[in-house]
Amino acid sequence: MRYAFSRSDTTFRDDVRGFLTTNLPEDIARKTEAGQRLDKADFQRWEKILATRNWLTVGWPAEQGGPGFTPTQRYLFEQEYSALPTPRLKQFGIGMVGPVIYTFGSEKQKRRFLPGIRESRDWWCQGFSEPGAGSDLASLRTLARREGDHYVVTGQKVWTTYAQWADWMFCLVRTDPDAKKQTGITFLLIDMKSPGVTVRQIPMMDGDKELNEVFLDNVRVPMENRVGDENHGWTYAKFLLSHERLNMSNAARSRRQLTGLVAQARSAPHPLAVECDRVAMRLATLDVELTALELMELRILSALNVGRDIGTDAAKLKLRGTEITQALSRLALEIAGADALTLDQEWLNGSEAGEQGAALAEYLNLRKLSIWGGSNEIQRTILARSLLDL
Repeated sequence: MRYAFSRSDTTFRDDVRGFLTTNLPEDIARKTEAGQRLDKADFQRWEKILATRNWLTVGWPAEQGGPGFTPTQRYLFEQEYSALPTPRLKQFGIGMVGPVIYTFGSEKQKRRFLPGIRESRDWWCQGFSEPGAGSDLASLRTLARREGDHYVVTGQKVWTTYAQWADWMFCLVRTDPDAKKQTGITFLLIDMKSPGVTVRQIPMMDGDKELNEVFLDNVRVPMENRVGDENHGWTYAKFLLSHERLNMSNAARSRRQLTGLVAQARSAPHPLAVECDRVAMRLATLDVELTALELMELRILSALNVGRDIGTDAAKLKLRGTEITQALSRLALEIAGADALTLDQEWLNGSEAGEQGAALAEYLNLRKLSIWGGSNEIQRTILARSLLDL
């Protein structure tokens, strides 16, 4: 795989590699490498280290307080970042609502909210899905009615990741119940400490507690916390989701995991030669599929560097990237065999003693990728309509 990087690009890559290698805390690297869960303090400690170089908001332009990376620099940063046992950064602030605010928000909103995201002071969650509005997000029913200089919001959000940690939620609400589904939606920023906000955790198969229901009972939201125009929230949501899907290919991290699985498979005892052959074939197949995904990333990089529209490529990255990630987790579970059939919650939550169980926990957790960020069936529909020019 060949791509022409300039001397300044390779110098930049070396700088990134050196900083990350030197400054990644040993305890965070150890837990990440082992597959243990990090808590909010772990994430914020690492994010504040990145923020010292203005590297937390890698996709932000310089005029909005970001590092102003070129597409190539951002690509190289993410390659180097994923080559180490670094935590997966939570994208709700830096990769989702941040770009919405600096693109569509008021100057007051930019001054108020962007510094807290850049410096990892404020944490965000995403109030999109509802019990009756998942893949068909435009069917959402959370209602916001005007009352003086506030909106009064009533409804329920579900699958709200890390709502228990969040200071703020960016939320889609219905402000015109009589309009067509997509045209009566507004984008609000809601303080999670507001009276009427209730967070209830949803138990997950792997025992983690990252998902929540959020109940909104007559929550008063100042008008100044509306992003853009009333009833235009669907436009901002589509913009946000396109940013989210570009971050979901996970190719560099998957390459690192595949390399680890090859080493693990070579040392794992298999009772039958045919089993070794089957594992070797699956590893080789994933290697080919991952190489194709990496080539797709480089093709998109070339397009971005010359300002070309990447069209439906975000859907392609999300679809293939999540499928490969899930396939790797499935194969990791099979290679580990009976040793993986445990879920020691104390160990997963950071204890140094226990029976581990990271392979099973990751396999169960990553089932969510089929619907996360827009279900894979929806991505296939997007691609089919584009291909057939519908």
